Amino acid sequence: MADLIETLREGLPSEAVVTDPDVMGSYANDMASFCEAGTPAVVVLPRSVEQVQHVMRTATRLRVPVVPQGARTGLSGAANASDGCIVLSLVKMDRILEINPVDRIAVVEPGVVNAVLSRAVMERGLYYPPDPSSWEQCTIGGNIGTASGGLCCVKYGVTAEYVLGLDVVLADGRLLKTGRRTAKGVAGYDLTRLFVGSEGSLGIVVRAVLALKPAPPEQLVLAAEFPSTAAASDAICQIMERGHTPSLLELMDRTSVHAVNALANMGLPDTTEALLLAAFDTPDPAADLAAVGELCTAAGATEVVPAEDAAESDLLLQARRLTLPALEAVKGVTMIDDVCVPRSRLAAMIDGTAAIAEKYGLTIGVVAHAGDGNTHPTVCFDASDPDESRRARESFDEIMALGLELGGTITGEHGVGVLKREWLARELGPVGVEMQRGIKQVFDPLGLLNPGKLFA
Repeated sequence: MADLIETLREGLPSEAVVTDPDVMGSYANDMASFCEAGTPAVVVLPRSVEQVQHVMRTATRLRVPVVPQGARTGLSGAANASDGCIVLSLVKMDRILEINPVDRIAVVEPGVVNAVLSRAVMERGLYYPPDPSSWEQCTIGGNIGTASGGLCCVKYGVTAEYVLGLDVVLADGRLLKTGRRTAKGVAGYDLTRLFVGSEGSLGIVVRAVLALKPAPPEQLVLAAEFPSTAAASDAICQIMERGHTPSLLELMDRTSVHAVNALANMGLPDTTEALLLAAFDTPDPAADLAAVGELCTAAGATEVVPAEDAAESDLLLQARRLTLPALEAVKGVTMIDDVCVPRSRLAAMIDGTAAIAEKYGLTIGVVAHAGDGNTHPTVCFDASDPDESRRARESFDEIMALGLELGGTITGEHGVGVLKREWLARELGPVGVEMQRGIKQVFDPLGLLNPGKLFA
């Protein structure tokens, strides 16, 4: 231990090496439930690429595991410390190095907060679309590590589609440059995409070249209430089949609607079984909302409310924004799942989750990025009740099994981390796991980078 600390301090400023047990404890885990976390040997907060290289050279020489971290807003345990590890927090590497409106790129360090980047490029008439719900806290490095999504994915896609190139410090301290700054490029294997979603298990991202888009017009929102999830899902299928391109398409189930009503008295009818929110940022969003409103009515919507301006749009979106705090208020603790299914199976996923909730005697609300089939079943439970905690974990597993049965995937945007290691093996199968372990071996032959994540 003394050798580790002393060697780290040889290449780092004193304030970058943290050994206080209380402070280190605050870096032990992210926001996931039911994920074990160890006690780190040290927390390091570098400010430069060279300092990250020094950390990795030290770790390799002394055979010490390294757990990379961003803002620790993740929901899979991917940033959880392991016993005796170096926690490598990249939040101090927070510079926006370049915004180029001609090439439509931004070059950033990993600790840049998503919202900070989004606002900075918006000032230049540009747009960085990936918008996780934690965008005011989460970092670009963390977004890349977990391949984050967000509300606008239905139109604009996920983080992976905006990462053009990366600078990555490898396990042995070498610096690897992947990808490009150009709009096109197909030279060699796509190592950039390989690192996106790898949860820090292949290397440490220290710089990213991100694609930008022109800033879109202000969006308008429509809210539609449905008497059943089947009717709402039918409307979603019709919207997508007819070729509409909403900038947002979100669904709330009955449990989520009731929780929001209880928290904020939103005035939504108790008979609402599903609430669909659709938005358009097209040149004529009112016309698009009118067309979608007709589809919702034809599918059985009991009420369709289109906004006339941005203020009304914000009011309609308020219910969606309040969902998580409303569900947290039910029991005090929530476990947020992340299962993606084909759009055509969305009703089966939501109704199946309701059946699981009844089976285990739990409150489980579901909100979904309906346009891409990404559901977030949220299990509410009392963490001080061992039996209820057990039922929460068992219901979580059944929800993931349901997603796979419906042709889906165990995670659409939160990642695998610790929480879903066993389920990753079920989804990939033995050959898939073997290939992925082989890739890990190439980049991290000593197994030092984020051990215990992704693979059981």
